Amino acid sequence: MHRVDFYELLGVDEDATANEIRSAYRALAKVMHPDAGGTAGTFRLLREAYETLSDPELRAYYDSGEDEEEEPIPAQQPVAAVRRGPRGIVRDNPDYMPPQPEIPFDSIPWWHTAGERQVAVPQAVRPDQRVLAVAVAAWIALLLALLLVAPPTPLVVIWLLALAASGAVLFRMVKRHLDGRAANQAFMVRFGGNQVFGRPGFGSDHRAEQMTAQLLTTYLTKLPGVRIFHGLSEPGSVLVDVDHAVLCGHRLVLIESKMWLPGHYDIDEDGDIWRNDHPFRGGSTRLGSQIAAFRGLWPDLEVRGVLLLYPTRPGEITTDYTGTPIPPMTPADFVRDIGAWLAADPITVDRTAFAEVLAQVVG
Repeated sequence: MHRVDFYELLGVDEDATANEIRSAYRALAKVMHPDAGGTAGTFRLLREAYETLSDPELRAYYDSGEDEEEEPIPAQQPVAAVRRGPRGIVRDNPDYMPPQPEIPFDSIPWWHTAGERQVAVPQAVRPDQRVLAVAVAAWIALLLALLLVAPPTPLVVIWLLALAASGAVLFRMVKRHLDGRAANQAFMVRFGGNQVFGRPGFGSDHRAEQMTAQLLTTYLTKLPGVRIFHGLSEPGSVLVDVDHAVLCGHRLVLIESKMWLPGHYDIDEDGDIWRNDHPFRGGSTRLGSQIAAFRGLWPDLEVRGVLLLYPTRPGEITTDYTGTPIPPMTPADFVRDIGAWLAADPITVDRTAFAEVLAQVVG
């Protein structure tokens, strides 16, 4: 028989559901992990209790009262994914590059609705049609009255002043409109034909960024209004803080690219990362502070953040990103879901927001 009651250790009843066992484990793991002041032995026991009770077959075996142990047989890793270090220890190949995902276009909901429409750059100031109509009508009426009626000299002066005032209003409105059109034309000449700005990092330390750059170019440039940025600093910084950003219309997504071990990842409401239902200590994210910083650049922008994950060795990464403020995503989920979010306004480039984000591209 087991010397430790796993149910008692987790603080749950023997008829506890899988969700109750999972919630109890997560709460205890935060305080019993060695990084939080617990001991390694106690945490291993807690993890063993959770792994046993969360697996229906292991739980049934545990409840039967028998006591046998099986040694797991390690999976054979392809030669390209591993290297032998000192004393023959097998380690991950630091140059391993996972295959770029091939996402069928028919599986992307927004792909065929994006179309080949022309990019639209909304003008910052447009004349209000009603105000413009009233100003024109008043100016014409005053002019006709002045020409058709012979008013006394004092009224002539008043009419001339009114004509000058209404004419000045019309002139300013038309000038601002024409200036806006000229600025948009200059913007399109300079930036209209380019959708990608900046470069991802070089070398094996930036493999995930290089894969994301290829992913964004392959799929998201289908949206005419998309502008992609690589290697950005946070406002007020001079270092590369943000791996990538994608702007489309009034929507901006910040992307952090990571290569982590295969497994299942999710992020809880406290922002803690979990892998296979264990606290993940192999990496972290700064997207929370970055989202807040970029929201201050242009208040009209909707800003989201995504943690884009690739495996460090052959194996599958899965994620649970529903209801998560900073969702971890696979490339396929990112293209389908975030692409659909951006595709809500597929042709608009916000010139002011573009300039603000472009100014953050390092170099």
